[in-house]
Amino acid sequence: MSPSVACRRNRRRTARALALLVAVGAVLTSLVQAAPPTPTDDETLDPRITEVLRKPAYRHAEWGLLQQNQQTGKVTRSRNADQFFIPGSTAKLFGVSGTWHALGGGHRFVTPIHAVGKRRNTTFQGDLDLVAQGDLTLGGRTRKNGTVAFTAIDHTYANDIPGATLTPQNPLAGVDQLARQVRAAGIRRVEGDVVIDARLFRPDPTLHPTPTPLIINDNLIDLLTSPGKGAGAPAGLEVRPKVAPYRVTSSVRTVAAGKPTDIAVEASADGTRIQLSGTIAAGSAPVLRVSAVKDPNAFGRTAMIEALKRAGVEVTAPAVGRNLASRLPRSYQGAPTVARYTSPPYAEYAELIFKVSHNLGANLGICLMAVSRGKTDCQDGFPVLAAFLDGAKVDRRAVQLADGRGGNPVDRTTPRAVAQLLTYWQHTADAERFRTSLPILGVDGTLADSCRDCPSRGKVFAKTGTVAGGDTLNDRLAVGAETTAGYLETGKDRFDVFFAGVNGASTAGANIGGVLAIGNDVADVAAYLQQTSGPAGR
Repeated sequence: MSPSVACRRNRRRTARALALLVAVGAVLTSLVQAAPPTPTDDETLDPRITEVLRKPAYRHAEWGLLQQNQQTGKVTRSRNADQFFIPGSTAKLFGVSGTWHALGGGHRFVTPIHAVGKRRNTTFQGDLDLVAQGDLTLGGRTRKNGTVAFTAIDHTYANDIPGATLTPQNPLAGVDQLARQVRAAGIRRVEGDVVIDARLFRPDPTLHPTPTPLIINDNLIDLLTSPGKGAGAPAGLEVRPKVAPYRVTSSVRTVAAGKPTDIAVEASADGTRIQLSGTIAAGSAPVLRVSAVKDPNAFGRTAMIEALKRAGVEVTAPAVGRNLASRLPRSYQGAPTVARYTSPPYAEYAELIFKVSHNLGANLGICLMAVSRGKTDCQDGFPVLAAFLDGAKVDRRAVQLADGRGGNPVDRTTPRAVAQLLTYWQHTADAERFRTSLPILGVDGTLADSCRDCPSRGKVFAKTGTVAGGDTLNDRLAVGAETTAGYLETGKDRFDVFFAGVNGASTAGANIGGVLAIGNDVADVAAYLQQTSGPAGR
C-alpha cells in the first residue's frame, strides 16, 4: 500500500469515527492547552463592544477579535488572534476559496445527455444517459438573467430555523430544459431506459450532508403548509418537486390564531412516503418543512423520464424503478450528445453558499476539488485545498478542517488565519466579486435581519457561523460558536479584514431566539468595529 493511499484511508477512518461520535451526541473539546492570548487593553475598544463582551451570556465564553488595515498592514484590533476557535460556518471561507481557485470563478457545469444505441427516424433504441457533473442546482434556482436566487433563510434549514422560505424558480427547470432539447433533437420515442451516470465521484458519508454528483432541489422535497380558513379546518399543503413515487399525506390541523404552530415530518426508510402532522395557527404565514431524497439517482432518473413525457418524448421503461448503472458504457465515444444543460458560473454558486450558509454546496466543493485533479475520492480534495492555502500564504497549521461546511467537531481556525485568507482575496482580480458574495450587513443573506437601520448597514461584508446544541442539564442552549469574518468598509474602495466571534456562550433558556440574540451581538460588534474604523476612528 502506498503512503498516499494509507493516508487517505486513515483520514476516512478518522472522519467516520468522529461522525459516529457526533451522531450519538458526544462533544469533543480541546485536548491541548491553547497558547496564551495576545494581550489586549479593553480600554482601546469602543465602549459599546466592551459592553457586549461583558454580558452575562459570555461569562464563561472566549472572544476573538482581529482587524487589519489593508493599506498599511497594521493590526488595529486584536484579542486572542492566535488562539484556536470553533469557526462554525465561517470555515466555508476556506473550502469555497479552494474550490473557486481550483475551478475558476467563471467555471460552468455542463451536464450532457448521451444517446447510447441506434436511431431510426424519431425512435431511439437504447438508453439516454444523463452524466451528472456536480451541478449544485441544475437550474432549480437560476433566474432569467443567469444569477442564482436565494432567500434570507434557506429551505435547507426549514426543519431547524423558523422563517425559511422558497425561491420561486421551478426546482425541475434543468431536467425540463434537457427534456425539451431531446425532443428538439428529433427523438419522440425511447425504446430503452434513462440512466443517471454518477461516476464523477463517490459519495463520502463522512461529509454531512453528503454531496452526490446529481443534485436536484438540494436532494430535498419541499413541504409548504398553509393554515385553513379557521380553527379545526385542515391545513393546505403544497409539495415540490412532484416526482413519483414520492407521496405526501398531511394530518396538520388549523388551530386558533395565536396558538402554537408545531409541524413534524416523518418519512419511510426509503424516503418515498412522507407524513406531516401537527398544528398551524389560523392567519399565520405558511410554514415550510423538508424531507430528504434518499436515492438521488433513482429520483433523478424518474424526474427525467417524467420530464421527457411532459416534453412529448415517450420512454418505454417504467418511470419508477432503480437506476441501472450497470448499463453504463465505459466511454461515450461515438454516442451523440442530444442535450446539455449549462449552469451559471461557479462564482454564483459561491455566492449562494456564502449568503445562506449552504452546507451541501460547501461539502460539494471538497469533492469538486478532488475531481479537478482527476480523482473520484472526495478526501483527495483536502490536499488540493492545502496546496491552495499554502500558495495563498495562509498558515495552514492554524487551520483544522475535516469538511467544507464547518460542522465537523475537529474544525478549528485562528482569527489570524482567517484574516490571511481574506487578505489573499484582496490582491486578486476577483476581490470585489468575492467580497460582495458574502452576506451584507442589514441587506441580505444570514446578515439580512441584523443592523437594518444602523450606520454600518451595507458596509460590512462577512460570512457568519453558528454551532449550537442543547444543554439538557441546565435547560438552555450551549452556543459553541458564533462567529463572523470578512471586510469592513473604511472609506472609498478601502476595506479592512476582520474576525469577530465568541466560543462557549450560553442562552438564558432553551429557545432558539437566544442563539439569534448572540448572533446579533456578534453582528453588532462587527458594526461597531466598522464605525470606529474611518479616518476619525484611527
